[in-house]
Amino acid sequence: MSIASSPGVILDDRFARELAEMAVAWRAEEPSEPRLLVLDEPLAAALGLDPAWLRTREGVRLLVGAEVPEGASPVAQAYAGHQFGRFVPLLGDGRALLLGELVDADGRLRDLHLKGSGRTPFARGGDGLAAVGPMLREYVVSRAMHALGIPTTRSLAVVATGRTVRRETLLPGAVLARVASSHLRVGSFQYARATGDVDLLRRLADHAIARHHPAAAESEQPYVALLDAVIAAQASLVARWMLVGFIHGVMNTDNMTISGETIDYGPCAFMETFDPATVFSSIDQGGRYAYGNQPVVAHWNLARLAEALLPLLHEDQEQAVALAGSSLDRFPPRYNAAWSVGMRAKLGLPDDLDPTSVVPLADELLTLLQSDHVDHTSFFRVLAVAARGDAEPARRLFSDLAAIDDWLARWRALGPDADAMDRVNPVYIPRNHLVEEALAAATGGDLEPLERLLAAVADPYHERTGLERYAAAAPPDFGAYQTFCGT
Repeated sequence: MSIASSPGVILDDRFARELAEMAVAWRAEEPSEPRLLVLDEPLAAALGLDPAWLRTREGVRLLVGAEVPEGASPVAQAYAGHQFGRFVPLLGDGRALLLGELVDADGRLRDLHLKGSGRTPFARGGDGLAAVGPMLREYVVSRAMHALGIPTTRSLAVVATGRTVRRETLLPGAVLARVASSHLRVGSFQYARATGDVDLLRRLADHAIARHHPAAAESEQPYVALLDAVIAAQASLVARWMLVGFIHGVMNTDNMTISGETIDYGPCAFMETFDPATVFSSIDQGGRYAYGNQPVVAHWNLARLAEALLPLLHEDQEQAVALAGSSLDRFPPRYNAAWSVGMRAKLGLPDDLDPTSVVPLADELLTLLQSDHVDHTSFFRVLAVAARGDAEPARRLFSDLAAIDDWLARWRALGPDADAMDRVNPVYIPRNHLVEEALAAATGGDLEPLERLLAAVADPYHERTGLERYAAAAPPDFGAYQTFCGT
């Protein structure tokens, strides 16, 4: 079967056509021995793709970009970005390609995108490649995030390339096939603004409105409405990260989407012991992207988007700045509201409870968790047991029993709903020691630990017999944990 006659594979080039100044036509490097490692079959089916065909030679070659459908125009996308606070006017897809857009089974436009497919004109000295471990990390964590109900890019497949990648050691190479609502980023707007081409900036904004926030087109001030919509989406997204203890690790502006999806799972991880200062990324020496800093960084990144949009907000610079400031002022209350609603649900409290009662109670609890180094995920799960009348599992996690007893008494008086808590507090997350175990095994050719981990995190809220180790904290000898970006 030729790629041209493959079932259901039609790739549009809308981004490349509408924003040609931000797209460089390019092709993926030919892999020596492509071999499919993992495939998300339900996602493939939702995209209108035949999972069985994707497992064929022709399907695997599509998943690494070696063959694409007739009419497809793969491109590397241009964007800029603030990386750890320093502006870089040209970053772009140094090791990635947008194969094109496809329409899923629900009629929604989706990007099919590769990571690790070889050098592009934006590679800046990099080799353009990726290793099996980091690509499988993104596959695992994005699968978990989707199962947790958090907006995210999706990993369709990871394919081993048969070639070696040089990092600290020699590693087996791989390509990740990723699906997203789009790959438009804050950095995309920064790039357009840096060119000085206001027409390009306007076309990019119109493209983003049409693709992600169509209601903005009906506003009297569509570009202000676009900014407001992105601010609202990111406030909700980051609140959800915080509620499950997710740490992105590299919240540069080129890693913040316009759609409100989580993107670029590099040095990411889930916090275990609760501590706002938690950092896992090996390159975040100053803690800029620590767990507790994520809302502040998100607000900062959105201010960079607002700066980029200024020429579209109003022809008068002062009025444009005032409009941008008014929009940005809405981020803290939107974030706080989203976090408060989510925390109320985690605590099982009634929907009609005054938020001013929830926040002090929650803040007091988080202080206790931090003081006694309590596991974030485990605590909220056993808290439902306390709601059912048995507080001992929760009490055993604390040394200051008087403090937790006092807190539990006041919380129970509010009538928490244990069943509702179990629906929002996961049993299983990709715990760091299990992720490392699975990636190490997979790098050596054994996919069984990875498959077991995926089975656990793909259904995070239902406790199952035989999966006890996937709900347990890391053993004491696991030590301090660091993650790496994979480049």
